[in-house]
Amino acid sequence: MSFEDDVRRPGPDSFASALRDAINSKPVTLSWLQRQLKARGNFVSMATLSYWRSGARRPEGVQSLAALADIEDLLGLDGGALSRLLRTTNRTGPLGPNQFPIDEEELELAVIEAFQALGAEYPDTSRELTTHSVTDVGPDGNVAYSITRSIVQSTVGTITSIPFLEITPGVRTPAPVLTAVSGGRIAARYSHPDGEVHGVLFELDVPLTAPETAMVEWSAEYPPDYPETRDTGHALAQKARELLVWTRFHPDAIPDWCEEHVETPEGVTMTPLPPPRGTSVHLVRRAFGPGALALHWGYGPREGQPG
Repeated sequence: MSFEDDVRRPGPDSFASALRDAINSKPVTLSWLQRQLKARGNFVSMATLSYWRSGARRPEGVQSLAALADIEDLLGLDGGALSRLLRTTNRTGPLGPNQFPIDEEELELAVIEAFQALGAEYPDTSRELTTHSVTDVGPDGNVAYSITRSIVQSTVGTITSIPFLEITPGVRTPAPVLTAVSGGRIAARYSHPDGEVHGVLFELDVPLTAPETAMVEWSAEYPPDYPETRDTGHALAQKARELLVWTRFHPDAIPDWCEEHVETPEGVTMTPLPPPRGTSVHLVRRAFGPGALALHWGYGPREGQPG
């Protein structure tokens, strides 16, 4: 993984000074920091880290900014403590297309209405750089609770809030209980009349000016009258560095079969998976989007197969 978007700059600056102080205060070495970043999927060279520390270069671009968010976490800094010192740049790296991830026009119209009701601009001017979506399945085999953690980035201007939606194409549901866990608060809620789109406006703790990033976390709890739901996933309107969908099953509800569903502008792909070897299944995509990644499961014979 290259970091060709880094910019050469002469002499130390406030960012380099803050990074040096944070490293020295632990104390840790650049070698330790590189190993920790690599374990998180950020392959930053020792030379790049050294350039950042000295001020010879500053991080820019999607990959560098995602690595910087991990550095803040590894060094015990507040989110944005280092990235806020990069405000002199307005580069976000290549953005790629911003597309509705599901090929259903009526559903997109419902999403647009949800954005308008929440007071949000459509399409969203933020993007997810890294997202981990974790879902717990109850003893009845249906989704019970999910939590999502994302590194989000402003791509244009300054944003103060981001809409997050729960979408169930073709299935009318009551509103799940959406809660802000960290990084902000719920400023507004909306449920579309068709029952397929429910959402919240997540107001950030700190406004983000492009290309700043922040960590956010929100959860969804599904009420007892929620329809039987044996699939989970996450959709992206823009390309993300990494998307993880991790589904954790109750020990009494290990499925007999699973399928991976991938929907992109090129079409839908369904891939049968072997039954879980333990109590969970995880799907991972890197440089993925626009599109949706989902897991579908069941009990007894696989749908469409003889018993």
